[in-house]
Amino acid sequence: MAFIFLDESGQFTKHNNEKYFVVGSFTVGNPRRTEKQFRSWQRTKFPRKLRSQPEIKFSEIKIENVLRLKTLKFIANLDVRIYFAYLLRKNIPDDYYRKEKLQSGHLYTSIIGEALEMYLPANDLEFRVFCDKRHLKGIKRSEFREILKTRLLPQMPGKSIVQIEMVDSEQNVNIQIADWIVGALARHLEGKELGDECYQILRNNLLGSGKELFKDFWEKKYSKQKSQPNG
Repeated sequence: MAFIFLDESGQFTKHNNEKYFVVGSFTVGNPRRTEKQFRSWQRTKFPRKLRSQPEIKFSEIKIENVLRLKTLKFIANLDVRIYFAYLLRKNIPDDYYRKEKLQSGHLYTSIIGEALEMYLPANDLEFRVFCDKRHLKGIKRSEFREILKTRLLPQMPGKSIVQIEMVDSEQNVNIQIADWIVGALARHLEGKELGDECYQILRNNLLGSGKELFKDFWEKKYSKQKSQPNG
């Protein structure tokens, strides 16, 4: 049985200084163990004013960078195995726009599908995915689940079970761990403070390099444009 916990960092269209949208996920043999250990860390290592909060994010401004890195090292030692995928926001394909409006729900579904395919092919007969709850513009959650199941099942053994659930991160500690992982990786990609340190901490937990999404689409488009005669 595979348990996968997933979260994202960044926005598709919001005007800010971020260049990337990043999806980070991890799998672990015993999710109850990681949940218990991370909760214990939070209640003993974080500042007293934060310990009672249901969730403390990687981006929490009240956490000093020394503790941020120590917490990331603690997560790395939990034997989490990480995949991540990312896209340059400027490279979102035209196919995801309708009348100049981004179909963000369909784009997000496609991105999650790409990220989950990094775990396949797999021999597990049960593939259980938990991602942070978010609004899916233009698509129902039931459609989100069915699209992903349809995409994943052909690459899995017959009679496999695929479970896709959106859960509240405040109530799921493993999603909070995923937030720390993807927050750290996004900081590395954006070239921000602590980015290199974060990547070095997680490097041995990474199952391969990050997957850049839609890169081939834009390479083919630019190549086609260059090959066309002028005038």
